[in-house]
Amino acid sequence: MQEKADSKRVPTAEEIEEAQGLCHFVNDSPTAFHSVSSIRARLDNAGFVYLPEGAAWHVEPGSKCYTVRNNSSIIAFKVGAQVSEEQPYHFQVLAAHGDSPALKLKATSEVAGCESYVQLDAEPYGGMLDYTWFDRPLSVAGRLLVRHENRVSSRLVQLDHVARIPSLAIHLDRSQNESFSPHRERDLMSIVSAGLCAPGSFEACLAHVAGVSENDILARDLFLVSSEKASIWGMAHEFISGPRLDDLMCVYVALEAFLAATNPNAILVTCCFDNEEVGSNTKQGAMSTFLADTLQRLSLSLGASKEDYLRALACSMLVSCDNAHAVHPNRSGLYDPHNRCHLNEGIVIKEAANQHYCTDAFSRAALIAILERAGIPYQSFANRSDMAGGSTLGNLSNIQASMHAVDVGCPQLAMHSFSETAGVRDVAFARRALEAFLSANVIITGAESIEIDPR
Repeated sequence: MQEKADSKRVPTAEEIEEAQGLCHFVNDSPTAFHSVSSIRARLDNAGFVYLPEGAAWHVEPGSKCYTVRNNSSIIAFKVGAQVSEEQPYHFQVLAAHGDSPALKLKATSEVAGCESYVQLDAEPYGGMLDYTWFDRPLSVAGRLLVRHENRVSSRLVQLDHVARIPSLAIHLDRSQNESFSPHRERDLMSIVSAGLCAPGSFEACLAHVAGVSENDILARDLFLVSSEKASIWGMAHEFISGPRLDDLMCVYVALEAFLAATNPNAILVTCCFDNEEVGSNTKQGAMSTFLADTLQRLSLSLGASKEDYLRALACSMLVSCDNAHAVHPNRSGLYDPHNRCHLNEGIVIKEAANQHYCTDAFSRAALIAILERAGIPYQSFANRSDMAGGSTLGNLSNIQASMHAVDVGCPQLAMHSFSETAGVRDVAFARRALEAFLSANVIITGAESIEIDPR
């Protein structure tokens, strides 16, 4: 029987505290580069060992390690104490993404605009809800590639509250309330100065913040991002709103679940991929070899053969974590009447006949068995039959490392908006669900049977 949350119960102090932890993580992670930096700090504090991709790996039962690609994707793993080359093993994997829609600055970004204004030229990254970016405080964040003698290194940078995209007054175009479709080349140019700064001041400011000479900045990946902070609100403190909840909410709960879970008989893995919002087909995206490379290398380091690795994949399971569309009270007709989800009612299992989600009956049954045994609420989501809906990274990661997989997410409103909204209680619900999955020893035999040994 499906577990349901008591939708009328207000968040507890513990649930609010977990949601506040998410707020801090979101506020510290304006770009995928920053989110990986935040995750690395947590892993380092928990005693994990960094394994560079270009170095030899030495892994053994009980090892806790992580590896990074492009400084924007990260995979961490914990090897169960009872895993050995003589004992069959398997992987239990969580996967989310750390990138979000934003405006990416072009190589030449500081331009002299009309009427003495200094503006930044940027292009949309991902499926932005364009109109929500107007009249909002913007920061610049990302990485600089900096030369120092014979070495080039990466540095994180953030300039707070430096830009804004102003709307056109209603008096000058009264059609805007009926139909507003911003021209992305013309209308998304942000303002950084009214002409009080000399040409080149933006580049000089970047160099000053990074502590380097302008001439030593060779390249950059910079984004215009929200300056607003994630926060909790509502008459019962039941909502959390802020930028980038898709998908930092899932990144956060996956990391918390991974750090808390123990499973001596499995290799537990959590992944935070970059570039999901633009298709995942980069060297650091979910469609790349990053996950497959990591799983195979740690297997070989444990003394396993290629045959052992392939057998392990066949017995493994992945939970793809990317937020889901909660019912909007003003537009409820756009949702399937029987397969819809709500805020503060638990993690969402997503399915689609077009296979845009990786859930099938087998993987759904496995996860539901775990959740119901642990008494954790969950919901189901499917698109209306006349709407295609979106897709996510589960099926894409399976191209390189195929295993049983299920798509889940936290319900949210205003996906891809400048500021998104989710439920406070769903932070704890999702963390508990993912921790239950990792802590249960899930033994899969083909597509015939699943044995679950909860710990």
